[in-house]
Amino acid sequence: MAWNLNASVRKKLEDSPAKPRIAPFVIFLALTWIQGKFGPASVYWIYALKTFVGAWLIWATLPLVKEMRYCVSREAILVGVGVFIMWIGLDPLLKLIGLPNSYPKLAGSDAEPWNPHVFFGANTLAAWSFILIRTFGSTLVVPALEEVFYRSFLYRYVAKPRFHEVSFVYFAWTPMLVTAAIFASTHNDWLAALFCGMIYQGLVLKKGRLGDAMTAHAITNFLLALYVVIFNQWRFW
Repeated sequence: MAWNLNASVRKKLEDSPAKPRIAPFVIFLALTWIQGKFGPASVYWIYALKTFVGAWLIWATLPLVKEMRYCVSREAILVGVGVFIMWIGLDPLLKLIGLPNSYPKLAGSDAEPWNPHVFFGANTLAAWSFILIRTFGSTLVVPALEEVFYRSFLYRYVAKPRFHEVSFVYFAWTPMLVTAAIFASTHNDWLAALFCGMIYQGLVLKKGRLGDAMTAHAITNFLLALYVVIFNQWRFW
């Protein structure tokens, strides 16, 4: 059954190089948008749903997106750790100069930070289950979906509509800035995301492949998850 479903999805997407790079991200983004629309608990249940749907979409489209392969390199590790430090370090700096770093929360009850310990009860099974699901989703699902859409498709499409003909080492300011700006617009921490998008893109340009940026993104998000949980900095989620 699952194999037939995967084959059916691939058949619908294989006639265009753009479809398997756009459709999974758009579906994931649509599920993100409806989080919280069906009551406060839907923030959590729909996040769990979109995580598993996103993981399945990655698996289903893997044969169609050859560049969607994690690559581990020294640069990827350094960038992943460096972006994490920048992400949390910008917050106090911007507060000091009076510039907001965050958009208001777009989903959730009364714009409260995403905190399962508050919603389900401290240290309950439900709370830790959602924390583990979110950590898994942000570490392994989000990097693949976002890097394929932004770095593989959008950057190259802005450079040339026949994007699959554009090399991963091709640099131009217009696609760099447009892609980073759109990337920032989908994150609450907009300024950190703006820099983050340009840094990940620079890693793709340097290495000539997508996998290092996927790895760097995964490292950043995993460290951020640890920081959120250990230091109770739930607003970063």
